Amino acid sequence: MSSVIEQKIQIVDEITAKLKASVSTIVVDYRGLTVAEVTELRKQLREAGIDFKVYKNSMTRRAADAAELSELNAALTGPNAIAFSTEDVVAPAKILNDFAKKHDALEIKAGVIEGNVATVEEVKALAELPSREGLLSMLLSVLQAPIRNLALATKAVAEQKEEQGA
Repeated sequence: MSSVIEQKIQIVDEITAKLKASVSTIVVDYRGLTVAEVTELRKQLREAGIDFKVYKNSMTRRAADAAELSELNAALTGPNAIAFSTEDVVAPAKILNDFAKKHDALEIKAGVIEGNVATVEEVKALAELPSREGLLSMLLSVLQAPIRNLALATKAVAEQKEEQGA
């Protein structure tokens, strides 16, 4: 085989591996963004541990087929960039959605969330969820509420008995 074909096979294998390993993958159309805006976006994604790359659609389609995500192929038209996250499911959707709100040129096209192809609406709904830390604090608050109420009730009973005894 020629070296060009071997390079393309390696790229398809790389994309396939990233699609399989990531817990969240978002496909965006970045046409119309300036170089400075793309650089800013890449910086935000990199700080969150998210890999953001531009691949040829033909190679991405082959990789999507190999990763059994053929439904993703419908979104692979025009210039696309793909954000891969192996750790946080919500982070890429949140960062890209917030960036798209400030920059109309960025368009979220589709996503893969924990192995399932997601629509634009599902990606945006995921982006609106609180962060992991926010969800944990909400859970902790819910778990503490019964104990807090018991303590307040016990204190009220104790104060009432003191008033009756005094």
